Amino acid sequence: YTLKNAAGMEVCVTNFGGRLVSVMAPDKDGNMVDVILGFDNINDYMTKPSDFGASIGRYANRIAGATFQLDGETIVLNANDGPNCLHGGAEGWQYQVYDAVQLDEQTLELTITEEDGHMGFPGTVTAVVTYKLTDDNAIDIWFSGTTDAPTVLSMTNHAYFNLSGNHAVEGTDQVLYVNADNFTPADALLIPTGEFVPVEGTPMDFRTPKTVGQDINADYEQIALGNGYDHNWVLNTAGDDTKLAFSLYSPATGILLEGYTDQPGVQVYSGNFLTGKVAGKHGTFYPRRASVCLETQLFPDSPNKPEWPSATLRPGETYTHHCVYRFSVK
Repeated sequence: YTLKNAAGMEVCVTNFGGRLVSVMAPDKDGNMVDVILGFDNINDYMTKPSDFGASIGRYANRIAGATFQLDGETIVLNANDGPNCLHGGAEGWQYQVYDAVQLDEQTLELTITEEDGHMGFPGTVTAVVTYKLTDDNAIDIWFSGTTDAPTVLSMTNHAYFNLSGNHAVEGTDQVLYVNADNFTPADALLIPTGEFVPVEGTPMDFRTPKTVGQDINADYEQIALGNGYDHNWVLNTAGDDTKLAFSLYSPATGILLEGYTDQPGVQVYSGNFLTGKVAGKHGTFYPRRASVCLETQLFPDSPNKPEWPSATLRPGETYTHHCVYRFSVK
């Protein structure tokens, strides 16, 4: 499905996993640049495990031990990341086919229904992802969901951004800003410890924009545990999706990505598990750290952290999540 706006920007989406396949944004010279990683054929998406561009569900990020308590019952999930459940399990929504309806040239609506018990999650959930390419060059994403029984739900988009357009090289020269005074440190299995830790004086401080690579190899325990950046930041925006939550900038192309969300956190993932052995679009082999993911979300492992914003969804309620990726030239 192809979305186009009056400014000439183009976004391509496949309903396999609800994935952004390409995002063509104008650079400082007026050339259209594909700013995300992915594959150029459906067979690769189906046979090469990846989260490239995906609409993630039923639960974005990790749930510790693939278990949690809900209304006094122990829920046991599919463990696909060591002992943990990651991105909804081995058959999460990135590997499912969404029903798609293109509402107009700039809007695509994707719907998925996951039956009770799939990957261990309780309740039959129906979720909708709406992608709208606005005339001010933003990808405006709305997630929503309902359930017929108590469950948990947290979705996200998992685009791998490299705004240089040269995806054969590391993306660590991209300049990142994150509007967050705190982050949630993780253990060796990348499960949050439950603390909020100030970014002040640490490599996790992106309140003043700096390159992703500046401190990515710093002698700092969280960097070592994450093999780089793979952490959740506690946004200062307090759910206000009109306030800038984060930005990413490529000096090479002048492309600036600005992010807005009503969610409390953003996972910054610096592509540490890319190997350089998988060929993506146009036969390009994506090296380690070829991109940066900016996944707006409820905090990882929230179902096991009752003091954190809740991921619980009950019949009669509607889960909603708004995320905007706006592109311009700086």
